[in-house]
Amino acid sequence: VFLPGRKNSTGVDFSDRDVVATLQKTLADSMPFAWSAAPILANKQTNNTESHATVSPQQPELVIGQVTEATSDDIEWALSQAKLAFESWGRTAVKERSACLERFAVLLEDNLPTFLSMACLEAGKTAGDAVAEVREAVDFCRYYAAQADKIMSHPVRLHGYTGELNELSLHPRGVVLCISPWNFPLAIFAGQVLAALVTGNCVIAKPATQTPLIAHFAVTLMLKAGIPAGVMQLLPGRGSTVGAALIADKRINAVIFTGSTETAALINQTLATRGGEIVPFIAETGGQNAMIVDSSALLEQVVVDVVTSAFGSAGQRCSALRVLYVQEEVYPRVIDLLKGAMAQMKVGDPRWLATDVGPVIDPAALNN
Repeated sequence: VFLPGRKNSTGVDFSDRDVVATLQKTLADSMPFAWSAAPILANKQTNNTESHATVSPQQPELVIGQVTEATSDDIEWALSQAKLAFESWGRTAVKERSACLERFAVLLEDNLPTFLSMACLEAGKTAGDAVAEVREAVDFCRYYAAQADKIMSHPVRLHGYTGELNELSLHPRGVVLCISPWNFPLAIFAGQVLAALVTGNCVIAKPATQTPLIAHFAVTLMLKAGIPAGVMQLLPGRGSTVGAALIADKRINAVIFTGSTETAALINQTLATRGGEIVPFIAETGGQNAMIVDSSALLEQVVVDVVTSAFGSAGQRCSALRVLYVQEEVYPRVIDLLKGAMAQMKVGDPRWLATDVGPVIDPAALNN
């Protein structure tokens, strides 16, 4: 339990044979894989009758589902419905909105085996990485729910003003566009969306083109948790079409984005040329992470941390270690230990618990 009283997310004991057997059965029962993703709209289904297959990164010939992308009509409908839903949702009590997040956290944990299967097959996640991602999403639910109850229920008092008391009130902005990445298709997707929802905004989410299946399943659970249909909508598709059209539309009141620095710059330019009010743009983009090791460090622990950071999620995360600086006096020993640790790592299909490093996400990533 986190202080003050916030419940921790549930983990998985991979040393328990019964637990492992249950997870393997869930994966086996999902075959042949027939997951699907499509626009999730308020009071309407997409008019797009075409879909395309999506495959697993570790086995490109394995079709795991079908994806239907959003059309221009879907985009227009989602924007209009979000605007209609905003007034009611923005006036909904903070505790009611927080309760939706708490229920979603329970649904995430109830569906943990399914999410692990999807993370493995669609995103190439190892079991350990997949569990950590679901737990992060659950923690986002409970953390944001607690923070909203704490902060939004009371005005923020600005002390030190030599006159009447200043009070800063917090209120929702309107329709928020959330654009999430493929490397954390549940955790970052949920983190963006939940923060916007609990503060009274309506959300249109555009998931990464590589991982729409996980996003679609997550949104169905959000609706089941009590988020109204017009408040939470999903528009899968390409950034150059769906994303660009949404960003340019003046009915979008804020943008939350995680992805490349180049794409963030393009979004920033588009928002700047829209005119009217300044549109808040929250962006988390490319990282370069370094570790500095001096002679006082416990080298065995250094190597464990280096390997964990550099090769978790196959290195496909902004927090991955890129550069290791080592004091000259301990450099030879660090290199010997690091070589030994890397030699023990198994690169392979993430469906096997023995696998330490899974695949990169797609052929473009492989070529890079």
